[in-house]
Amino acid sequence: MMNLNSASAAEGVNAGSYQSSRRSVESSTKDQFEMFLRMLTTQIKNQDPLNPMENTEFAVQLATFSGVEQQVQTNLLLSQLLSDTYGGGLGQYSNWIGREVRTNSPVWFDGASLSLAMDNITNAEGATLVTLNGQGREVQRQILGAVPGEMQWSGRHADGTSLPAGFYSFRIEEQNSDGSYVARDVEAYSRVTGVELTANGPELVLKGGGSARIDQVSALRE
Repeated sequence: MMNLNSASAAEGVNAGSYQSSRRSVESSTKDQFEMFLRMLTTQIKNQDPLNPMENTEFAVQLATFSGVEQQVQTNLLLSQLLSDTYGGGLGQYSNWIGREVRTNSPVWFDGASLSLAMDNITNAEGATLVTLNGQGREVQRQILGAVPGEMQWSGRHADGTSLPAGFYSFRIEEQNSDGSYVARDVEAYSRVTGVELTANGPELVLKGGGSARIDQVSALRE
């Protein structure tokens, strides 16, 4: 498992390589365009006044010039589009698809156990796991005993019945030494199925159609 900072650093290297390649292609295309323009200008300046370039030949030259200019503009616009999509957005997260992210965003439950991160609990003996459904309503409370850094949440009640399929989020109510309680979110793992570019930047599509912003992710694992 890697944390988000190390994952972002690795993706930054890929983004940097892409940007370098893009600039190289743009520079090469621009150089070819400028060379063509210089050749055409030189040809016109040095043509024989007694035998000037015929109209049809000159028209062909101008058409070629126009075609090259349009190609340059097309390449620049395409490079800009790719830069927006890959250099600073979707591309750097595309290899997250198929992997699991740790997030405080609601995650999909379909009967299979979910992995919950419990590594920040300081007093597990006095902690309660609270489960909320997709509408934010409390649907389950579980008294925790000693738990490792990660626990498997089965989505079952004490009588063995299972919660219905849907989106769930979690929080811990932990008792302090003075008897007071503090509540905080518990992060869960969910598999990434896609990446979308939204008005707020890249957003991960999670199992079951859920979603999570990049700033809602704290870790990444296979």
